[in-house]
Amino acid sequence: MPAYDAILLTGGRSSRMGAPGKPGLRVGAETMAARVAAAVPDAGRLIVVGPAYGVAATAVLTEDPPGGGPVAAIAAGLGEVSAPYVAVLAGDLPFLDAATIALLLAEPADLTVLVDDVGLDQLLCGIWRTRALAAAVASLPTPVGAPVRVLAAVLLTTGRRVVRRTVSSTGRPPPWYDIDTPAALAEARRWT
Repeated sequence: MPAYDAILLTGGRSSRMGAPGKPGLRVGAETMAARVAAAVPDAGRLIVVGPAYGVAATAVLTEDPPGGGPVAAIAAGLGEVSAPYVAVLAGDLPFLDAATIALLLAEPADLTVLVDDVGLDQLLCGIWRTRALAAAVASLPTPVGAPVRVLAAVLLTTGRRVVRRTVSSTGRPPPWYDIDTPAALAEARRWT
């Protein structure tokens, strides 16, 4: 398994939830941010961009400007990454686990991304080659307000290798399950 760091994105407006602070909500005994952090125990550095929500991180940063979106947050976190690979993870994936991260790391590429059960790439649950991610961010006029799919598009248009991995969720909540609404939070809490 290659050496990797992790960027955990915990900021954002959480507009569909009706209030910011979604990764600080509890699912089971822990916050969602803490549950995601537990999925990367082998990360050399854990960089949180946004509120820490109790996560023991190597660095806690804020994107510039605050509220600048996920690509601006990734850009902020990249300055702290020293490993050749970096996990980029949303802070609202309460069922992400170390086995899923190991599966993504088993086939290193410029991007190895988790694919959900309907075939959508979950770009905030992926392992990126640090140099490729930094080059993709640098290619944008500005990271502020840019969607993450633009970074993946840069990789694809420049001939970089992108691997899509599926994970069976039979008998357990899916690792890509993210919390976007109060109903999704209630369902996650029922599962735990």
